[in-house]
Amino acid sequence: MTGRSRTSRRTVLTALLAGAVSVPLLGAAPASSAPAAVLELPSPTGLHPVGRRTLHLVDRHRPDPWVPAARGRELMVSVSYPARSSGARPAAYMTRSEAQRLLELKGLAGVVPAATVAGTRTHAQADAPPAPGRFPLVLLSPGFSVPRTTLTALAVDVAARGYVVAAVDHAYESVGTEFPGGRVPPCVACDRVGVDVDEATVVRGRAADLSFVIDELTGRRSTGALARLIDPGRIGVAGHSIGGAAALATMAADRRVRAGVNLDGGFFVPDAGHRIGGRPFMMVGAEAVHGPGNTAGDWAATYDRLHGWKRWLTVSGAGHFSFTDIPWLAEQLGLPDPQVPLPGERGWYITRDYVGAFFDLHLRGLPQPLLHGPTSSHPEVGFHRP
Repeated sequence: MTGRSRTSRRTVLTALLAGAVSVPLLGAAPASSAPAAVLELPSPTGLHPVGRRTLHLVDRHRPDPWVPAARGRELMVSVSYPARSSGARPAAYMTRSEAQRLLELKGLAGVVPAATVAGTRTHAQADAPPAPGRFPLVLLSPGFSVPRTTLTALAVDVAARGYVVAAVDHAYESVGTEFPGGRVPPCVACDRVGVDVDEATVVRGRAADLSFVIDELTGRRSTGALARLIDPGRIGVAGHSIGGAAALATMAADRRVRAGVNLDGGFFVPDAGHRIGGRPFMMVGAEAVHGPGNTAGDWAATYDRLHGWKRWLTVSGAGHFSFTDIPWLAEQLGLPDPQVPLPGERGWYITRDYVGAFFDLHLRGLPQPLLHGPTSSHPEVGFHRP
């Protein structure tokens, strides 16, 4: 690899990960003084108990973009849904193997026990009987290299509001996703993006993945029980980091998706937003990176291509992971990121309130004054070019 290609790769990965492979929790204590803790995600605000089913889906008609010799494109999908209160066993946050790899990614292996993270309480019940009715579907795509589990709190909260939520892991794009049989595919994309492929390859591949998940969840062939829960006329998508770019790309490629949200991600695809027509889209990001004064990003150009209902929101003091579970859990462990002024708890409330309001407005038709403009209850949130 030439020096120039190494530099290019480092630049690309920095943009994608925005610190994911550095140690974001710089105040981490040494292993000998790590606090013992029982971790718990925030309680959902909706009225429904939440069930969880984990699906292993394989698209046999599409080769994997990273490992063409693989037998189709594999995905792991956690489906959270309104459930009957059944007393079913708690749904796991992640496996111990997945937790260990996430801690290694974050530079916390040996500081926090993997069992502690894996045992995080999720407020969902494994395989609980579904509630009666038909509900909108929301898909979630995580950031580059991190697993779908980092969006668990959001998935459970949206499900408790009355949605079926499918959080998707994309094979060979995560450092620690466990597949059936205990397989943990390597993050091949981590080694190739910026070397022989660009970020757009990730975005377009994920858009195809999410459309396939819609096919599977709304069809009768392999997930019929879940299909009966879903209203196929009300589908939305959201994602964090490059998963947010995939949300918009999915809308451009799939007319079934009615609304989308990008949580602090670049868009990467040329002319992003050009083909979604009047469908609504919301961009929510850290002010330091995605404010209108930052001319290095692609948010302004993308926003101008959106011709339907749209919002461009930034959160003062937020970091890249403020829109995920990570800061919430880190603060329970006494390991906040000193470089991110916004408390993890506050970042969670903002994410929950704005994402929930967006989908309630556009998939359920419920008025949402929160989305009209700045409010005293959420002073950190700025509205740009409404």
